[in-house]
Amino acid sequence: MPRLVEFANLLAVLGLGIVLLAAYGFQFALGELPCPLCTLQRIAFALTAFGFVMNLRFGAKPAHYGLIILAALFGMTASGRQVMLHIVPGSGAYGSAVLGLHFYSWAFILFGLLVLGVAVLLLMGVPAAGTRHQPGVPATAAAFLVIALVLANAVTTFVQCGPIECPDDPTSYWLFSR
Repeated sequence: MPRLVEFANLLAVLGLGIVLLAAYGFQFALGELPCPLCTLQRIAFALTAFGFVMNLRFGAKPAHYGLIILAALFGMTASGRQVMLHIVPGSGAYGSAVLGLHFYSWAFILFGLLVLGVAVLLLMGVPAAGTRHQPGVPATAAAFLVIALVLANAVTTFVQCGPIECPDDPTSYWLFSR
């Protein structure tokens, strides 16, 4: 894999890890529990990150980029739905704003940028089949960061929602209210 493409994939994994960490910051530092649409956006961010991790681990492949694009489109759908729920003046918003936009608005923008970035990476070329690839230490560390964040998200989602459907406007953790 060309060094620039590998670096771009590594930056994407680290950037998505930062996005997931920021979501946890909103959840734990500000006490803003994620709604069901927020959880779907986190899943989409995790899936896009896994596509980039697979590129780092196994080399850039069109199937990996396809996963990223599909996950980003899924994320755009979830975040776009949430934007539409709160676009009408007086309808309120969900969560805190960062630089004037709420997390779901930023998510919509980021998913669009991910699709654009993957298109650019595809234009840069995909290595021939059978090309061996050995991920470096930064790529391995970034992969473990994303995997740890996804596992933590699964645990905290279960603690919040339990084995039932998550409430539309969560106010407490299901496990702690039992």
